[in-house]
Amino acid sequence: MLQDALADVLNVIKNAEKIGQKECVTPASKLVKSVLQVLQDNSYIGAYELVDNGKSGKFKVELKGNIIDCNVVKPRFAVGVEEFEKWEKRFLPAHNIGVLIMSTPKGVVDHKKAKGLHVGGKLLAFCY
Repeated sequence: MLQDALADVLNVIKNAEKIGQKECVTPASKLVKSVLQVLQDNSYIGAYELVDNGKSGKFKVELKGNIIDCNVVKPRFAVGVEEFEKWEKRFLPAHNIGVLIMSTPKGVVDHKKAKGLHVGGKLLAFCY
């Protein structure tokens, strides 16, 4: 386990997808739950549930096989409303493929929803 729980989770999901597993178990936190919800809303993963182990818990994540690559963005760059296209070009393979996951004042959302809400924030991760 590394220092960054979100990096651990995305790494576990990516590796499980590559070897063709149908589900995986990841560490739990509030940020991880929010990111998993964004991935579920964009149909990258199926259902997930919190399994209480007496400590912080773990998430059991159902995989759909839709993820080619996902990773965290370090350092967590600040992204203004007018800068989304620049970051899409940097982290996503093509236009309208994949999502940038951001932490905004309106919560953790993908970049498409952040455009609609007209808010910027910190860039957390990408997935396609």
